[in-house]
Amino acid sequence: MASWVFNCHALSFFLPSNPITKQQPPNHNKTSTFPPNRSNPSPLPRTTLVRVKNSSSATAAEQMKEEESMMSIDNLNRFFDLNKGNWSGSFHQFDGHGNLMQKVSTKLAVSTYGEDELISLIQTLYIKQPPSSTSISGYEEEEPEWAEYKIKETNMFTVDKYQQIGFFPDERAFSLRYQTAGMLETVLRQGVLGEDDTGEESPKNLKLPSRQPAIVCENCLYSQEKDRRVRAFHIMDPKGILEMLLIFLEDRDGGVLFPPFLENVGDNKDRILPFLGKWKGHSITKRSGVYGATIAEADSVALLEIDDKGQLIQDINSTSNTSDGREVTTNVHWTGTMSGNLVTFEGAYQFTFLPGGMYMGCPCDIAKSVAEFKSFHLEFGWVENPCKRQRLVRTYDVEGLAVSSTYFSEIKL
Repeated sequence: MASWVFNCHALSFFLPSNPITKQQPPNHNKTSTFPPNRSNPSPLPRTTLVRVKNSSSATAAEQMKEEESMMSIDNLNRFFDLNKGNWSGSFHQFDGHGNLMQKVSTKLAVSTYGEDELISLIQTLYIKQPPSSTSISGYEEEEPEWAEYKIKETNMFTVDKYQQIGFFPDERAFSLRYQTAGMLETVLRQGVLGEDDTGEESPKNLKLPSRQPAIVCENCLYSQEKDRRVRAFHIMDPKGILEMLLIFLEDRDGGVLFPPFLENVGDNKDRILPFLGKWKGHSITKRSGVYGATIAEADSVALLEIDDKGQLIQDINSTSNTSDGREVTTNVHWTGTMSGNLVTFEGAYQFTFLPGGMYMGCPCDIAKSVAEFKSFHLEFGWVENPCKRQRLVRTYDVEGLAVSSTYFSEIKL
């Protein structure tokens, strides 16, 4: 087996972790004592009474912080448990129009070590190597080789501060952000070029991610029918334009003989069909972070149809309740034009329809949204069976920071 261990930060899937093991965990049981006033045997003076009052407020704040910390640790463990195991699957690279560029077989081994807030997730990615160009014809084909790639560990600090996680433990879904596409580039290099990789652009029409992408976003949805998941990556180039779409389709454990892959990837017809019709569902929006407090819930009805002019019409009605009990309904109406598997809406937003009942959406130009001080969102949808679909929407502020994630569960009417 070929072994490849990369330590260069440009090839880091997870960003460099903070040396959290050197930090001392907060002592929430520690109590403050006031020095005795030896010169005054009378009861505590007024100034000391004020201190006691402030101490009580501080204690309440500390208790709230401790509760949030405990919930964060619990969520982190649930996130790690959701990822642990041996995953077998395939990696697909598409351009912005949904055309398949590359397909690579992969395996992923995920485990943890440590406890409580010091627990860490370690991952090793195995990338199936292409046949060597130096192989001798006439000889029996050898067992395929797998390149090994050590993904940097992730922990409470990295997943909360750097990756700005959006996590839905009960729904089994999450979103993450990255500052480089190093791991994804490695999959392409090792899976397409193998030992023939010279470290430079290849003449095999290999397109690698930009060295300084504007955004690398992962949205992950788990199957509701089997132990399978889809990890979808948006790669936006330095100018904020969609550069490529990447999909990992993976099954956990079980020793599958035939890892899952997207079927009919070369068939560009009718990819939109699974999404047409009326969908009714519920959404949950959470702040970014391991604690990830829920900030909104809504019921929604979404309609996607093609009118008699061949345009794609999308109508979404959402109903939510305000803090004072009032019911608020909002409507979003978009009209789009279709070109193959790419739909461009009037609001400068685009959908790319992929095989396997998937689509990915993003602004046509993120830089323009930022210049106009507008927030923006990236989304990933998966219709696993004809009657149910899941969607994950990642919202960014005008500075490009992921502020929230929204999970949708919908049924077809």
